[in-house]
Amino acid sequence: MNLSTKILIGLALGIIAGLELGAEGAGFAKAWIGPLGTIFMNMIKMVIVPLVFSSLVIGVCSLGDIKKVGRIGIKTLAYYLSTTAFAIVIGLAIGTVMQPGVGLTLPVETTKVAAKAAPPIMKVIVDIFPTNPMEAMLKANMLQIIVFSLFIGVGITAVGEKADYLKHTINGLAEVSYKIVGIIMAVAPIGVFGLITPVVAANGPAVLLPLLKVVIAVYLSCLLHAIFVYGAMLKFIGNTDVVKFAKGIAPASLMAFSSCSSGGTLPLTMSCAQKLGVSKEVSSFVLPLGATINMDGTAAYQGVCALFIAQLYGIDLTGAQYFTIIVTGTLASIGTAGVPGAGFIMLTMILTALGLPLEGSALIAGIDRILDMPRTSVNITGDAAVAFLVDKSERAKAKEPLY
Repeated sequence: MNLSTKILIGLALGIIAGLELGAEGAGFAKAWIGPLGTIFMNMIKMVIVPLVFSSLVIGVCSLGDIKKVGRIGIKTLAYYLSTTAFAIVIGLAIGTVMQPGVGLTLPVETTKVAAKAAPPIMKVIVDIFPTNPMEAMLKANMLQIIVFSLFIGVGITAVGEKADYLKHTINGLAEVSYKIVGIIMAVAPIGVFGLITPVVAANGPAVLLPLLKVVIAVYLSCLLHAIFVYGAMLKFIGNTDVVKFAKGIAPASLMAFSSCSSGGTLPLTMSCAQKLGVSKEVSSFVLPLGATINMDGTAAYQGVCALFIAQLYGIDLTGAQYFTIIVTGTLASIGTAGVPGAGFIMLTMILTALGLPLEGSALIAGIDRILDMPRTSVNITGDAAVAFLVDKSERAKAKEPLY
């Protein structure tokens, strides 16, 4: 039985257990079943920093050319920004067709919600350069770790033979990290069971039914984005078997769905991408960056939720406001990079830009955990798709086969 099947079984059992326990058993699920998921996620988080640092350093050393690093970086950002824009458009389209906020009789939360501003883009750029690399690692600041790793890799390459011992040491750390991930994945089904059971118990039918159209709209938007955007990219740009890719990335997608953590899923995403043929040097650069700034699933969610709140208050949006949602959401995906609660920050930014009542976001916050599951799954699937395409383009340039 492969890992995807095992994780799927754990997910299914967790859903069944959560429904059986219901709201009355939510406390039991959180106290006694939830810790299984917490322990599993702690083990995953334990290995993320050494894995990203070591694999990225070795990846840069393998590339050997700083121009190649820059070329891969530009391709990666171009893919991430363009797919994010497509995701928002899909979310808006589904929100327009399904109209989740029309006719809703729920009382709108009147508590004042403060808008959260994203940091200025120049501050984001300045903050990715660490003053203390050890502090960046302690805080798991992925953008700073990526930058530091790039400098170490470039430095090792520039020094050459004298740095071979350091290079071999870091390569050893990378191999040990990969092995630890393999050991942790053996208990993934139990971890997924522990993660999903308390969520289903706490958010049963009584909570979800009044907002069912919003939930369906977000899930459908994420599914359509994965099929039509990633599928088209892989088929026509990557000239690859989409079904084979979907099966290959399934363990990471299911893990992301259960954990709602792109960073926590990163080790498994890297493993799945490499099994699909993506080189270690490309996957170690593209995937950590994507786990931080690529928010396609979140972007689709923004489109649906912005329309939901407008419809809830009976506000008709203009064409210019639709365009504002697309531009603001796309740029915010970079501007909120590495900021806790980035999805909610993006939503309040869009609502502020449109002049919509921020109080409506309180309704979304109530079911945010359920909505976070598909968008995180789509986020990491997009990371892997971009890594695959970037790697294929680099191999084509070097006239190397992908497999």
